[in-house]
Amino acid sequence: MKHDSSPSRSAVPPTGATAVDAPAATDTGPEPLGGGLKQRHLTMLGLGGVIGAGLFVGSGAGIEVAGPGIVLSYLIAGALAMCVMRMLGEMSAAMPASGAFSVHAERALGRWAGFSVGWLYWFLLVVVLAVEATGAARIANEWAPGVPQWAWVLLFMVFFTGANLAAVKNFGEFEFWFAALKVFAIVAFLVLGLLAIFGVLPDTDPVGFTHLTGDGGFLPHGWDGVVSGVVVVLFAFGGLEIVTIAAAESDDPVRSVARAVRSAVYRILFFYVGSMLVIVTVLPWTAQQAGFSPYVTVLDSIGVPSAGTLMNIVVFVALLSSLNANLYGSSRMIFSLAERGEAPKGLLKVSGGGVPRRAVLASVAFGFVSVLLNLKWPESVFLYMLNSVGAALLFVWGLIAVSQLRLRRRIEREAPERLTLRMWFFPWLTWAALAAMAVVILLMVRDDGARPQLLWSAGATATVIAVAWAREWRQRSVRGRS
Repeated sequence: MKHDSSPSRSAVPPTGATAVDAPAATDTGPEPLGGGLKQRHLTMLGLGGVIGAGLFVGSGAGIEVAGPGIVLSYLIAGALAMCVMRMLGEMSAAMPASGAFSVHAERALGRWAGFSVGWLYWFLLVVVLAVEATGAARIANEWAPGVPQWAWVLLFMVFFTGANLAAVKNFGEFEFWFAALKVFAIVAFLVLGLLAIFGVLPDTDPVGFTHLTGDGGFLPHGWDGVVSGVVVVLFAFGGLEIVTIAAAESDDPVRSVARAVRSAVYRILFFYVGSMLVIVTVLPWTAQQAGFSPYVTVLDSIGVPSAGTLMNIVVFVALLSSLNANLYGSSRMIFSLAERGEAPKGLLKVSGGGVPRRAVLASVAFGFVSVLLNLKWPESVFLYMLNSVGAALLFVWGLIAVSQLRLRRRIEREAPERLTLRMWFFPWLTWAALAAMAVVILLMVRDDGARPQLLWSAGATATVIAVAWAREWRQRSVRGRS
């Protein structure tokens, strides 16, 4: 479909609107962005969006603190992520929008909420984008040391910027194949792990299940270890939210997001928990350590040749996949903010194919700044930026839950037929998810390693909210004088 370069107005509160005078919860104005994402794109985006370096490498830190109990840690963290995804799916199926949960928060709680969660999430994505670009460049530099690291970063950023500027289907195709490779890698790992456990591989004896209960038992550090493991692994589930942002640009947003959410949450939980179960069964949990991929350790132990190189390739693809997804998600979020008057109106320029090119360029420009800070001052300036968004995901998830509590009742009154996907056991499970997030925050306060990240993130969140309230106060003052 051909779109005019000037965007149409979205049916969200006008400038100065509050939660009281906001339009009906079910209003869904015309979406100026172009379609092009197929169901297969969204399904694989939902699967691959959270299968990244945090799983392939970062899971070693979780095993170190929880032992075999890391399986329970992933079950708990995965259950919370599934609840958040279900809430998002319910709202996005009823009200598809390029700003997704930012739009939902504005409709449910007022402009301050939409502004705060939108800008915070945008900042989170463009900062993490720098980590991914730098990480991928380091791996590429190992393969081709003659090419400096900064040149690889430049190449990746330019390539994916071009792909996102061309058409949304390019983003969808890249993510489809990136996610397919990651899913294939995990399935292959699960199969090899099961064969090793039952002694089916050549020249191997059955491993059995002795490692699950040996070496200190299934819970060597008790339930404290499991709880600490939840704090370590929870943020690896960040990224699921992008599938609901992308749904607004699919051929059938309502059905697409419902199907993507239903298929993704169970499979992701299976991949995460299944992987951890294989890892702590094949080898003693004491064989794993933070900073080293437990997948490589397991593959080496069962005799897979060049396991480290193979996993480096998978991690490389995972980093590029996340870079691509975060660039897409950040551009759509800032476009949605501009659409609602919460970001410069100049970002609203849309190409003939429905791509918000200025929003893409604005996001990648800040991404370049983040990369330069990461390359120049990784242990100072950039570390502060990274800490300031490290726990911001909890704020985003918390507002998603509160928005769902408010909007569900309004949708039931105004247009119950739009509830094609419903949150389980509403409202009790939503409240339980909010309570779980509060517990995670308390645990981070107690944890010496996680506390600085939480405090920096809380400071960044408070700053954004203060700016949002100041804008509302100023706009109300202007209206009062007119």
